[in-house]
Amino acid sequence: MPGIDKLPIEETLEDSPQTRSLLGVFEEDATAISNYMNQLYQAMHRIYDAQNELSAATHLTSKLLKEYEKQRFPLGGDDEVMSSTLQQFSKVIDELSSCHAVLSTQLADAMMFPITQFKERDLKEILTLKEVFQIASNDHDAAINRYSRLSKKRENDKVKYEVTEDVYTSRKKQHQTMMHYFCALNTLQYKKKIALLEPLLGYMQAQISFFKMGSENLNEQLEEFLANIGTSVQNVRREMDSDVETMQQTIEDLEVASDPLYVPDPDPTKFPVNRNLTRKAGYLNARNKTGLVSSTWDRQFYFTQGGNLMSQARGDVAGGLAMDIDNCSVMAVDCEDRRYCFQITSFDGKKSSILQAESKKDHEEWICTINNISKQIYLSENPEETAARVNQSALEAVTPSPSFQQRHESLRPAGGGQSRPLTARTSSSGSLGSESTNLAALSLDSLVAPDTPIQFDIISPVCEDQPGQAKASGQGGRRTNPFGESGGSTKSETEDSILHQLFIVRFLGSMEVKSDDHPDVVYETMRQILAARAIHNIFRMTESHLLVTCDCLKLIDPQTQVTRLTFPLPCVVLYATHQENKRLFGFVLRTSGGRSESNLSSVCYIFESNNEGEKICDSVGLAKQIALHAELDLEEQSRLIAASSRPNQASSEGQFVVLSSSQSEESDLGEEGKKRESEA
Repeated sequence: MPGIDKLPIEETLEDSPQTRSLLGVFEEDATAISNYMNQLYQAMHRIYDAQNELSAATHLTSKLLKEYEKQRFPLGGDDEVMSSTLQQFSKVIDELSSCHAVLSTQLADAMMFPITQFKERDLKEILTLKEVFQIASNDHDAAINRYSRLSKKRENDKVKYEVTEDVYTSRKKQHQTMMHYFCALNTLQYKKKIALLEPLLGYMQAQISFFKMGSENLNEQLEEFLANIGTSVQNVRREMDSDVETMQQTIEDLEVASDPLYVPDPDPTKFPVNRNLTRKAGYLNARNKTGLVSSTWDRQFYFTQGGNLMSQARGDVAGGLAMDIDNCSVMAVDCEDRRYCFQITSFDGKKSSILQAESKKDHEEWICTINNISKQIYLSENPEETAARVNQSALEAVTPSPSFQQRHESLRPAGGGQSRPLTARTSSSGSLGSESTNLAALSLDSLVAPDTPIQFDIISPVCEDQPGQAKASGQGGRRTNPFGESGGSTKSETEDSILHQLFIVRFLGSMEVKSDDHPDVVYETMRQILAARAIHNIFRMTESHLLVTCDCLKLIDPQTQVTRLTFPLPCVVLYATHQENKRLFGFVLRTSGGRSESNLSSVCYIFESNNEGEKICDSVGLAKQIALHAELDLEEQSRLIAASSRPNQASSEGQFVVLSSSQSEESDLGEEGKKRESEA
């Protein structure tokens, strides 16, 4: 190393300006060393802190890797390969953590200790000596100044002695302090080199020791392990890149395909309605009543699960049961001036729910899906194929099928060419049927007139030839109490009736028929009306209360209790339930006028009830009996009603009654007399 500059200690007593100037240079150098060493200290302290943090972080990483097998991830499950791999990494990292801890200790001893000592001891010593030297120099200058002002005329030995002693003391102090100060400044030139090199030497030695320990731990076996892991990582990366590319392509395809679906109500020509669904899911708005006239609409996610309709709010873990839709009924409704609303009514009629779909397509698909589930098509092996066959059958039903006529041909009696009279079954009180026409003579044209229009809305019946029949215009706006009570003073014939039975029904449709003397007329009308509804996507049905009395049948608005229609009982000549679906029933009303050339015409009305088709037919039959036995007293009529409540076994063809015009009241009275004798 080159020679080190020094301050001349022997010139401290003289204290010449040259010495002072040289001292200023050394003091400036000391200040620069102090600033630089402070910055170097901070840098090395950051290395030390980072090494401590690295050691702690490495130890924490090893600890977390050991605890991986104890974690329970929702996805991924128990991956034993990953767990064992991470355990191996944990062991290696734990060893590295120990090496880092040793490195931290070595850095503290070999790097931080020397530079801290230089900063805290040597630099502070220079600052202290500088302050003491400045004080001694100032005291010496003051003593010399006082000594110079001594008077030569008035010499005072005591004052002179004091001033001289003061000069001696201050000069001695300055000299001694200046020598120590010069010595410290000269020594600083050596210490700054030591303070720079020793921490760096310690840092490098600590790092070399750390790397040696690392090389001992990272043996060939570990290198092979790391190579295998690297290969696995590359395979996973290639698989990820391939999957990402596939997902990106899927996203692009879906963006193109879904662009029309962003519209709330997409074009039905581009996205046709699927009527064969037995499962569906999507968001619907559910109507919730909050008061007598107020309601709120909540948007929830609905999905079908077997025969159940489930709902799930956003954020819920699982869905809850909204309604059992087995054997339910569904129809489109108008509700609060909202579009695409439909109502689901449970099989017992006790629960109903009004929902709103987002689009016309969703609206029709939900109704079709719930209809298919209501028919329990979902229980078949291939539900969608079964639903397609059922819907295809409904589409083909509008074209007269020869199989219908062949079914009646098979019912022709075996011998004699004479038809067997068909005994009609009525309510549980007895039979009112007469001989029916020959089944072999039946055909589709003889039942329903070709090209007969179907009325899907409620129309007023006309039966002007019956006495006591009120005009439709006169009864359309009248409010009727279904239990026979009236606020007025005048009682109608309905209120005087002994029979009042109320049923919930939904009007499906009506059409003119050519025959009214066989239940197949009702069956064929049901078939054509249901098929027409399926073809024309008509799902809306009007719900009413059907009131059965001894005088008439009344359709009453359930909300306003206003009579919508009145069917005089004498005009009802035939009624029957569906052979398989007992919720469907219908009756034929013989009215004046019509499409036929004769004065009388027959119209068949079809309704859907809540599993009460047979009960309604029994009730109508009972009303017919009471009307035919009107001369009996109240006690006999009560017996007739009580007898009707006894259960009867239904026939295989469904429940029906044929009332011919030739039926005589006397024969019925005779049968009633026989019954009374048997009861006695």
